[in-house]
Formats: sequence, structure tokens, C-alpha cells
Amino acid sequence: MEDMTMTIEPARATAGSDFAVLSRRMATEGLMTRRPAYYAVRLPVVGAMLAAGWTAFFLLGSSWWQLAVAVWLAVTFAQVALVAHDLAHRQVFRTKRPGEILGRLFGNLAVGMSYGWWMDKHTRHHANPNHDDLDPDVAPEVLIWATESAVGRRGLKAFVTRHQAGLFFPLLTLLGIDLKVSSVKAVLRGDMKRRGLEGGLLALHAALYLTALFVVLSPLQALAFLVVHQALFGVYLGMTFAPNHKGMPHPDGTEDFLRKQVLTSRNVRGGRFVDVALGGLNYQIEHHLFPGMPSPNLRYAKPIVQEYCASIGVHYEETGLIESYRMALRHLREVSEPARAEHRARKAAAAA
Repeated sequence: MEDMTMTIEPARATAGSDFAVLSRRMATEGLMTRRPAYYAVRLPVVGAMLAAGWTAFFLLGSSWWQLAVAVWLAVTFAQVALVAHDLAHRQVFRTKRPGEILGRLFGNLAVGMSYGWWMDKHTRHHANPNHDDLDPDVAPEVLIWATESAVGRRGLKAFVTRHQAGLFFPLLTLLGIDLKVSSVKAVLRGDMKRRGLEGGLLALHAALYLTALFVVLSPLQALAFLVVHQALFGVYLGMTFAPNHKGMPHPDGTEDFLRKQVLTSRNVRGGRFVDVALGGLNYQIEHHLFPGMPSPNLRYAKPIVQEYCASIGVHYEETGLIESYRMALRHLREVSEPARAEHRARKAAAAA
């Protein structure tokens, strides 16, 4: 299967649509203009964080203090992934080519996640956020996000579904590994452009990463480093994306572009620290409406979008960071209730 376009663009709107009116306002305000100075600082800073982490790793040598380096690199890997996200949306460069090159270097080589595979998945998510059939981010896999997917599961999957609210954060520790496994599977399927390059960079990442761990550290230290690094990376990355759509309404396909994006998304309140920690994804509504808008401009777009949504009667969801997680966990528990009811019914039938 040929890879989907590497640029995530909003659906075209008619000249008089609600979105078109808002889009013209953003253009007038200059918020779609690229911010080269911002990225000229952000990209080198993230690159320096990565270099500092690996430099400390090699200087420390065989030491249990390496677990602190693992924590640093977990945070850094997540920041690298967030930079790759901006590159994928062409927020950094006007043309596609330099974004693809840096995206593969940041994604495949630095983090070990296929840029091409993730882009295909993320493109489909942006086109149909929270859609039960079309958004891969809510597809019923380990966790389920729609009630109708809760029943009929068996074995370990059934157990996880029944307890998924409580297992959500522990399962995030496996997200980093899952991204790598999914990337390798995509390369083996061949459903991406530049398959050889993608696979080669992933293999090089794995070889350099594992060689560094098991040459510099003792076997036990290497294993501990790998577990701490990958687990915290998964938790951080998962906590970055979890507040955005989880627990929000699922569209029925009748919504126009603006309502489809706004009603399924949630913003997270916070200052500069939250902006940096979440890579601007705390302005999820604005990001989904204008995915090509540079992330530092999203905070300026927010009051405009919020006021406009109020004027046309469209609900605009915004909450604190902790409350956003509560809402996601509450939704997980609610949609898994049929699985618990099914389990209770089976137990009662067995006891009868």
C-alpha cells in the first residue's frame, strides 16, 4: 500500500462555511505564518538535550547513576517525538522535503519510531478524530474506547477491558516498546514510502542503542536502564496525548469540519511549563483546526477560536491537566461496564 500524504491538511471548506470565516481571521492575524526563529532555537535545544544525555551516559560508564540518565533521556525522547510531530505537520519548513529528512532523523534514528508509519496513522486520526471506525487512535486494541467494543472479548483482553481504567497508566509503560514493534511491522508490510530508508534507520537505532547499553553497562544495569528509559518515555508520551480526545464525544459523520474537530477535542489549561511539557498539544482544538499553524502561535489563536465558538454556539472544552486525566479514566471505566456485566453474568451462570 502506498504511503499517504506526508502533510496533514484540514478538509477544504466552502467560502461561506463557519470554518472558512475563522480561517480567514487566522490568516489576517498572521497566525499561520511560520516561526523560523522559534524553531531555530527549539530544534537545537532538543538536539542538545539528546547529545547531553548520551554524553553523560558514556562519561558515567558502568554505574547505577545511569538510571538518572535514563530518566533524562526518557523526557528527551518525548521532546524529540514532539519535534517530529511539528515537522510532520510542516509547521517548520515551507516545503515537504526538509521536514521528511529531519522527521526520519528525529523519529527513526533518534527515537526508533517509524516516521512514515506514524504519519499514515496520524493523518487518518486528524481526518476523523474519535471516529469509531476511521480513527486508528480509538481502534479497539488493548484498550477500548467505545461501549460496543467491550463485549465478546476473551482471556487476557477481557481482563484488561474490565480493569482498563486502573491499568491505563501502567500500560503506558509499554507504549515506547509498542511504537517500536508497530514500526517494524509496518516496515515488514512495506506499506510506506522509502521502506528501505525507514527500515535501515530503525535497524541502526536499535544496533547503536543496544550496543551502547550492553557495552558500557553491566548486563543487569543495561536491563534496568532499558526498562526505566522505555517505560518513562511511554508514560510521558502517553500522558501528552491522552488528554486531547479521550472521553470526548465520538462523531456520527454528519458534522462539518469545524464541529468535527472542536467537539471531539479538549484543551488543557496551563502556563508556559505546560506548553513546553506537552509540546503545544494542550491547545488541541486549535491544533486540529489548523494543523499547519506553528505550535508557538496556538496560544494566540486560542482566545480567537474560543470567542468564535461561543458566537456560533459550538461547545469549547477546556479543563485542567489533572481533570483531563480524570475524564479519560472515567470514560474508560464507563465504556468497559458491559464487559464487567458480561463477566458477572458468566460467573453467575457457572455457579448456577
